[in-house]
Amino acid sequence: MTIHLDHLIVPSRDRVAAARLLGTLLDVPWAGQAAVGPFSPVFVNDGLTIDFDQWPVPLPRQHYCFRVDDTRFDAILGRIRAAGIAYRSHPHGPDDGQVNAAFGGRLVYWGEPDGHVWELLTVSYARSPLPAASTAASTAGA
Repeated sequence: MTIHLDHLIVPSRDRVAAARLLGTLLDVPWAGQAAVGPFSPVFVNDGLTIDFDQWPVPLPRQHYCFRVDDTRFDAILGRIRAAGIAYRSHPHGPDDGQVNAAFGGRLVYWGEPDGHVWELLTVSYARSPLPAASTAASTAGA
C-alpha cells in the first residue's frame, strides 16, 4: 500500500475561524465541527484533512506548505490579496508583497492570527535533485 498523509492537527486559538480562513483562501470545503473529535476540519483534497484544534496559548508556531498548479496559485494568491493578508517572498523577514521565482516555480509565504506560517508553491524545492557532492555526503552515513 502506498503511504498517504491522511490528516494534520493544527493548534489554534479559534479553531472555527482558522478553518474558515484557510478553507476560504484555498477554496476548499471546511466545517465548524468534525464528525469525530473536537476539530474544525479543512478538506484540502480527497486524501488530506487539516484539523484545527483549539489550544490554550501560547501556541507552538508551525509551518505548512501546499504545492499547487499555476492556475490554482494565481487564484489563491488573488484571494490572499483580496482578504488584505500580507505576504512575502521568503519564510522569514518582512512582508514584501512579492512572489519568489526561485527553483523554477513561484512561491509565497503568509502568516495568520495563530502565528503559523503558510507557504504556497508551484514547484517542490524539497524534491529538487541535490548536487552530486551533497548527495554523497547525505548518504555516507547510511
